[in-house]
Amino acid sequence: MGRFTTRRRRATTGDPETRVELSLQLCAALPPRFEAVGEALVSGSGTVPACEVAGALLAADGLSLEESLEGLAVTSRLVHGTDPGFAETRALTVAWSDAVLGYLHGLSCDDPLTGLASLAHLRSRVSDVYRGEGRTGASVSESHALVVVAAPPWPDAATGRSDVLTRAMRTAQLGDTARAVFAGSETIGHVAPGRVVVLAGRDERIGRRVGLLRRMLDGSAVPHARVWIEGLPDSDDAAGRLLDELTRV
Repeated sequence: MGRFTTRRRRATTGDPETRVELSLQLCAALPPRFEAVGEALVSGSGTVPACEVAGALLAADGLSLEESLEGLAVTSRLVHGTDPGFAETRALTVAWSDAVLGYLHGLSCDDPLTGLASLAHLRSRVSDVYRGEGRTGASVSESHALVVVAAPPWPDAATGRSDVLTRAMRTAQLGDTARAVFAGSETIGHVAPGRVVVLAGRDERIGRRVGLLRRMLDGSAVPHARVWIEGLPDSDDAAGRLLDELTRV
C-alpha cells in the first residue's frame, strides 16, 4: 500500500483482540463516498453491502458508471494494491443501475414495461385536476374519480410464481381493456403489479362504463378482475395518500 498504512485499535469492551482500521492518511486519500468501502476492504468483511451503498450514493450524486467504477478501483488499489474483485464490482454496478433506473422511471410519463402512464405521471395529472378545479371553485370529489382495476394473483402453473414479464403483459392487457372503455383524454396509470387506475370524469355515464369494463374483463384473458370507483378526497395531499394506498397490493 506504499506510504499508506493501517492502524489497529483495541476494542472498547476490553477484549484483547484488535481490529484493523484505515489510517487517517489513507482515509483522506480515498475518493468521496468510498470511506465505508475502504473500511470494509481493510476489515475483510462486508465489502458487498458497502459497495451497494456506494453505488446508490454515487448515482444520486450524478456520477457516471465509469467514474463510479474508477473510484472503486482507486480504493481497492490504495487499500490492497490490487484491482477490485468481481463481487465488489458487480455489487456497485447493480446498485448504481437500480438507482438510475428508479430515477428515470420516476421522471418518465410511461411505465416502460406496460406502456401505461407511470405512477408519477398519474400523480401529476391528479394534481393538475386539483389546481384546475381550485381556480374555478368546483369540487374535485364531484367532478372526478378514480376507477381502479385490480386483477387476482397470477401464479405460474408450474412454479407457483409469476415472473415480472408475465405480470407486466397481463397488466398491459388490463390497461388496453380500460382504454377501450375510457377512450377519451382519461389518464390510465399502472400503480402496482396487476393494478391499473383510471383518472376519469365523474358523470352520469361512469357507472355504466364501469359495468361495461367488468363485463369486458370477464370475457378477456384476465377474468375475475375487481373494478371499483374510488372517490377523490377534498385535498391534493389526501389524494396523494390515496394513490399510495392503492399501490399496496
